[in-house]
Amino acid sequence: MDDVDAVQAQIARTMLESGDWVTARLDGVAYLEKSPLIYWMMAGSFRVFGVHDWAARIPLALSVVLLCWVTYRFGRWAMGEQAGVFSGVALATSVGLYLFTRIQIPDAVLTLTIAVALWAWMRLLEPEEANPRAWAMLMGFALGCGLLLKGLIAIVFPLGAGLVYMAVTRQLWSGSAWKRLQPWLVLLVMMVVAAPWHVLAALRNPPYFSFSMHSGPGEYRGFFWFYFFNEHLLRFLNLRYPRDYNTVPRALFWVLNLAWLFPWSAFLPGAVKLSYNRESRAGRLRLMLLCWIGVVMVFFTFSTTQEYYSMPIYPALALLAGAAIAEGRWVRAGRWFTVAIFGSLAVVLGTVLFMAAKLPANGELADALAQHPEMYTLSLGHMLDLTLGAFAYLKLPLALAVAAFAIVAVGVAVARRRAGAMVAVMVAGMVVFFQAARLALVRFDPYMGSYQLATALLESPPGTLIESDAYYAFSSVFFYTNRKALLLNGRSANLEYGSYAPNAPQVFIDDAEFIHRWQSGERYYLLTDNGDLPHLRELVGEAHLHVVKQSSGKSLLSNM
Repeated sequence: MDDVDAVQAQIARTMLESGDWVTARLDGVAYLEKSPLIYWMMAGSFRVFGVHDWAARIPLALSVVLLCWVTYRFGRWAMGEQAGVFSGVALATSVGLYLFTRIQIPDAVLTLTIAVALWAWMRLLEPEEANPRAWAMLMGFALGCGLLLKGLIAIVFPLGAGLVYMAVTRQLWSGSAWKRLQPWLVLLVMMVVAAPWHVLAALRNPPYFSFSMHSGPGEYRGFFWFYFFNEHLLRFLNLRYPRDYNTVPRALFWVLNLAWLFPWSAFLPGAVKLSYNRESRAGRLRLMLLCWIGVVMVFFTFSTTQEYYSMPIYPALALLAGAAIAEGRWVRAGRWFTVAIFGSLAVVLGTVLFMAAKLPANGELADALAQHPEMYTLSLGHMLDLTLGAFAYLKLPLALAVAAFAIVAVGVAVARRRAGAMVAVMVAGMVVFFQAARLALVRFDPYMGSYQLATALLESPPGTLIESDAYYAFSSVFFYTNRKALLLNGRSANLEYGSYAPNAPQVFIDDAEFIHRWQSGERYYLLTDNGDLPHLRELVGEAHLHVVKQSSGKSLLSNM
């Protein structure tokens, strides 16, 4: 897809080809806002499997599998085999984890590091733990990897949850508890893992230190200021420039977690009836889960939020839901709530399918979608583009979704009090639903990406490429063609800061430079959204804009 998927993959390829594993670059411009581990993982996959879009997704897919396994083992360790299994499959088949791992963002891997760190924290506080040094080193390794994935929140969340938990269990001032935690060993391992990249990134992208609290256009203060001040502190305070992101309303951000854990959120009320007695390992784990959820959610209550920012609490929610099902808390009510929800969804989507079956599916899916560009800075902003006409292109996915929901509604009703059977039916239904979602995403691919334009460019005579928007808008073209481009009025969003670096490449052009190049007699290609065509016609005339390929509201043009 365009946007973050192809951007991450192209950064990884650039690192692999250039040998520069410290400074991420897009189109030759320093891209300093993100930590590098996700790029390193993809580059490693490219080294093994070759540069392919599917190879870029392997590290994230394996990380999600490992996250679900860790959740299972965490639950099994404290609450028994059945609770562990239910927790692991609840996480694996939750809507949020599926939805937000279709995008190449590091948050699922970050969630894995947080879960491992908190599991190690719990293990180290157990007086009878047989391998405390190994768990301390594992915690340090997880924290270090988290720093290389998403920055300081990777230690803020586990540290905050762990300290609150120790306060609740009256261990915060216990010398023996801190001795068991071995904080100096944890810190040493964390620094060995994470410090080298941070030091090298600062040295290679001077000035080394700046402590300004002002963020604005035209300013360049090196890696240290941009990464720690602009990306961490000023983003938290919603003072970061450029403000190329949006934020979900706070109340909605909290409530949406019920949707992200769907369908297992139906059993979360049963967590109220669970034991939180700190005398048992299961009770202590549940206290930690509450601290874990509370720290993350309170943090983001005072910060900017995207829909997926709460992903670090998904394992904790899954563990609570799994425990409630295993212990029979709220299961009867949760079962009938599940039947009602899935039955209602089957009826609603069945009605949509019936109405859409009468509509033609001629032309491209993009023609049947609405446009809400003001919402595209949210991760799910494109969901608002769906119309009844768009569902005419999604009949097979709709039919599969209806079947999945109907199977779950009937199966859960028949399962009655058999928790294992109920869970098995829900898992099977969600697997079918995810296949429906996958087929829908395939239909959306031309709208969300630019693969067809990339193919047309590869088949065209050589020429210089220009892109008339921010780099992200056609990032899949850059990945599939492995080309650089001149960026017409593209000094914006995530490339703006790096564009002011002293050694930044001269890839940014304005309208005057575009006119000069387009009329120079050399061959140029232009990637543009069709909404920009009127302005381009004013600049160079319609006779000089030759269509090479058009797809889903986007065009590849040539000057000859």
